[in-house]
Amino acid sequence: MLLPKRVKHRRQFRGSMAGKATRGNTLAYGDFGIVATEPCWIKSNQIEAARVAMTRYIKRGGKVFIKIFPDKPVTGKPIGVRMGKGKGNLECWVAVVKPGRVMFEISGVAEETAREALRLATHKLPCKCKIVSRADLEGGDNSEN
Repeated sequence: MLLPKRVKHRRQFRGSMAGKATRGNTLAYGDFGIVATEPCWIKSNQIEAARVAMTRYIKRGGKVFIKIFPDKPVTGKPIGVRMGKGKGNLECWVAVVKPGRVMFEISGVAEETAREALRLATHKLPCKCKIVSRADLEGGDNSEN
């Protein structure tokens, strides 16, 4: 599972997921990708499950790119513990995803294979997603010019 090697602070505030993704919202490496349509926290084991689903479907062809990394620690207190007495212990690592963020990319396979692999991966993720191609994202930009 993905997690940082070392961090400056063991515990973080929850933060805000308001607004749209300003970075990581284009296809950088692959021809097809998964774009988040709603904000969420994605745990490291969910990222791994999506990766496994994609690589199993495409077998030995193609390449999968993971463009999100779980670098935010999430804490929780045990059940039955009263309020106070400090912040809870580390439970998991999450990646903060805003709408418009490209989370996974795939290249080197046929379009129908790529779309099916990405569809299987979206079922492993906790937020609504859409599958996009390089033509979809670039077509929207060029029509304005």
